[in-house]
Amino acid sequence: MIFTINYLNGINILKKHNRYYTQFDYNALSSSSLVTIKGNKIGKIEAITYDDKTGKTIVAIVITEDVKFSKNSKIRMYETGLMGGNALAIVPMPGPELAEDGDFIESEIEEGLITSLTKNFSGISSNLGVTLQTADSLMSNFNKLIINENEDGLKAAIAELNRTIVSFRSVSTAMSALVVKNDASLTSAIDNFDTVSGNLAEITTEFKQVEISKTFASLDQTLQEVNDLLASVKDGKGSLGKMLNDDQLYVNLESASLQLEQLLQDFKLNPKRYVHFSVFGKKPKRFDAEGNIIEDEKTQPEEIRIELENN
Repeated sequence: MIFTINYLNGINILKKHNRYYTQFDYNALSSSSLVTIKGNKIGKIEAITYDDKTGKTIVAIVITEDVKFSKNSKIRMYETGLMGGNALAIVPMPGPELAEDGDFIESEIEEGLITSLTKNFSGISSNLGVTLQTADSLMSNFNKLIINENEDGLKAAIAELNRTIVSFRSVSTAMSALVVKNDASLTSAIDNFDTVSGNLAEITTEFKQVEISKTFASLDQTLQEVNDLLASVKDGKGSLGKMLNDDQLYVNLESASLQLEQLLQDFKLNPKRYVHFSVFGKKPKRFDAEGNIIEDEKTQPEEIRIELENN
């Protein structure tokens, strides 16, 4: 009978159990509340008593012996769902000594979802009340400012704004009437503009296509002519081809360049061989290949020349 009752309460008397104690400021548990560790059921609440001296609620729990945790661990009370049910959880903490049978473990209470929402909504409600009160004061002051007869400037500004709105409405009405009256003309003008735009776009497209085709054709022809020219030059055809492919021409040009260089050097060293200049009309002197002056034959005396002629 005892085995059956304990089994129904979740306690297996065939296994050894350890009993631990903790306390809370109030009782929010029942004998059917679970005892878990990391979400796993490991025991049950054995007894709940009230201590008259301390005003605390003493809770005794039984846990299977094979579950080990330190004495520094805590027993936390938490909500199991929206319905307000509570359970206990072992929160392991590091420590040098393991908890033993009969030890007292410190407790703590986890703030539940309902409690948290209640606090948050109460804060929101309080803030909303302050906000509404401030808005009401602002509107009251604004109404006083408008109604106050001393605020003629503000009233005049509001009246002017009203007149502006009325004038704007009149202009808008006139514009609407004008549009309705000339609806056919505006529609025709828009249609004509669309037609002209379409034709212009089509003409522009065709013009671009034609010009691009001509450009590519001309470019292709030019490239072909350049290729033909390069091919003829490479084959030695034409003056340019012969000049670029004739080795003898290169040799002759190099020889002529060397001779021209020698001539210029000799001109710098012996300018008298090439340039003769006399201020008084004197017959210029002649030079041989080595640069020596060539003496002219002297003129014979007149009497000797006459004698020779007589003979």
